[in-house]
Amino acid sequence: MEEKNPWVTVESRKIYENNWIGLTEHQVINPSGGPGIYGEIHFKNLAIGILPLDENRNTWLVGQYRFPLKAYSWEIPEGGGPLELPPLDSAKRELLEETGLTATTWTELQRMHLSNSVSNELAIIYIATGLTMGIAAPEETEELVLRKVHFDEAYAMVMDGRITDSMSVAAILKANILIQEGKL
Repeated sequence: MEEKNPWVTVESRKIYENNWIGLTEHQVINPSGGPGIYGEIHFKNLAIGILPLDENRNTWLVGQYRFPLKAYSWEIPEGGGPLELPPLDSAKRELLEETGLTATTWTELQRMHLSNSVSNELAIIYIATGLTMGIAAPEETEELVLRKVHFDEAYAMVMDGRITDSMSVAAILKANILIQEGKL
């Protein structure tokens, strides 16, 4: 099957913009030939996630209340990375800010689009090893709880639904496969 764009954009207008996102409304001709509208959220940062693993296969989860969900969430350390900076620099900053950890070895685990039906947001997830504990320094908008768990517990939290954050689920499931295959 040929990979082509079946959508025709007739007109676009910016609806909203702040320092983190922009919302554009597109008047379109949809793939079946009918008129329609399409809303697109443009993210101004990369989504960065880090799965820290120590020599005993412990990891660190971050708990916080997520305003859009109106619910508490357990996640791997994650945050935004400016598009103009190397993603690994942002990953190192986020890991230190949220957990106090620094790592000697960084491996890119996954790239993924988080909600590609409405957004262009790209996530890059790393595994961090060779860990040293320091002091966390969360941003003023973050009220975080840090929890050290064995990787098996984090995997169980994904499987029973206690972890629902997409980057965390993807990172933990992929890492579990790599562990089972002896690659991690």
